[in-house]
Amino acid sequence: MTDWATVASLATAGGTFVLAVATFGATRTANRAARTAERAFEARLRPVLVPSRLEDPPEKIIWGDQHWTRLPGGRASVELGDGVVYLTMSLRNVGSGMAVILGWRAVPGFQALTEPELLEHPERVQPPDLDEFRPQGRDLYVPPGDSSFWQGAFRDRDERDVREGEEMAEAIRRREMITVYLLYGDHEGGQRVITRFLLVPPGDQAEDQNAWIENVNRHWNLDRDDPR
Repeated sequence: MTDWATVASLATAGGTFVLAVATFGATRTANRAARTAERAFEARLRPVLVPSRLEDPPEKIIWGDQHWTRLPGGRASVELGDGVVYLTMSLRNVGSGMAVILGWRAVPGFQALTEPELLEHPERVQPPDLDEFRPQGRDLYVPPGDSSFWQGAFRDRDERDVREGEEMAEAIRRREMITVYLLYGDHEGGQRVITRFLLVPPGDQAEDQNAWIENVNRHWNLDRDDPR
């Protein structure tokens, strides 16, 4: 004889299980859709900095001590003042979001060319720690699809400034390459990136000896996975 109570219980349990599976599937689909929408939103805010084009207009930059620098498109400017080292770079944002420059680190030479292990395996080169970056003295923004600039200076303000400024000044006099790391992110404060630029002195025949050749060779993502 059929136990209808048992059948009803099994049917209810089966219906509940089917409903749970459907709910789980719908939740997964909704989560995937939300993650996709979030990634699309972040992509619209994401900045990527590279050197500007040679045909981009020059920038006229003023410093806090009233020093002026004329920065041509696609170039960096390296100048020695009275106890001050002035560094500027012409930049272009090839990303789709506003770039907000948060800090910088500049060192003489190029690490991957001075350490044999890194020369053989350049992919192992790591950027400086965040606490080594100098904060910007002024807010610097690079609009998407447009050009702007970065500026930084070594001044005799503390022991670190004196030491690093003297090392940089000596490297400039010897016409050595300079590595500049820029720390920047989107205007929401996220998607931070460290980009490494290499500044190369011009040849002896160059008309403007302060206008150095500028190139970019590495980006590191801090708040999301790297593509490599």
